[in-house]
Amino acid sequence: MPHSSPAILHLETQRRARGSARLVLRGIALNLALAVVKLAGGVFGHTYALIADGMESLLDVFSSALVWAGFRVAAQPPDENHPYGHGKAEPLAALAVALFIFFAAGWIGVHAMREIIAPHQTPHWATLPLLAGIVVVKYWFSRRMHRAGEAEGSTALGAEAWHHYSDAITSAAAFVGIALVVLGGERFIGADSWAALLACVVVVFNGIHIFNRALADVMDTAVPIAFENEVRAVALGVDGVLGLDKCRVRKSGLSHLVDIHVVVNPEITVYCGHTIAHAVKDALEHSHLHITDVSVHIEPARPRV
Repeated sequence: MPHSSPAILHLETQRRARGSARLVLRGIALNLALAVVKLAGGVFGHTYALIADGMESLLDVFSSALVWAGFRVAAQPPDENHPYGHGKAEPLAALAVALFIFFAAGWIGVHAMREIIAPHQTPHWATLPLLAGIVVVKYWFSRRMHRAGEAEGSTALGAEAWHHYSDAITSAAAFVGIALVVLGGERFIGADSWAALLACVVVVFNGIHIFNRALADVMDTAVPIAFENEVRAVALGVDGVLGLDKCRVRKSGLSHLVDIHVVVNPEITVYCGHTIAHAVKDALEHSHLHITDVSVHIEPARPRV
């Protein structure tokens, strides 16, 4: 197997980062369009829940722009100051999304409480089919982005998927609240605001999930054991490898970095050990595991007693 070229490995990571950035841009365009629709529907339909939903969509545009910028930075090649690349920009962007989710939830919650205290006009029934369409579109796009995030191993895309899903939840809650007001009359006048408040709780829980996952990537938390076992299986499949002593794997944006100790026959030459180390490195970097850098340490097998 030929030795891995760092340039080729980086080009593959760059291709994936740019593809993810394009998907985020589509999400930005979607949020801009939905923000206009929600704000217009909220103003003319007399429902604060829909206006709040529209304002959140405008905030989403800014947070998604940060994610897009994160992917652009993550796609840059390693340099003298960042020898392992710029992959950490991706989970940092996810952290920014989580903070925006917390801010949006707090903003909507405060204004929903004001609407509960102060009576407001009954929402128009026409806002219901509008909200139903928004829920369907948001849920569909969140699933699409979730699948892309899983395929690319992207924390930021996963955060964006949760963000779009949160929007679907808030819109669904607004639908239920407005439906109660429209069908129940004046006695349910505050139902849409209560629905917005309840949705805030769900959004906060989603934000905590996103924040914890992104923080784990930034702090180099160990990858799942199943992924580490895949790395071990690839290394053990290389000729001359008798076993593994240590295996450390950390995520860096869309790729992984591996530090592995390989056990070999203690009687082979230094050249043979060097050849095995390169074979392990090449096998891992050419695998499906999105590994862009491998540090291999050769350990001689201990003699049997």
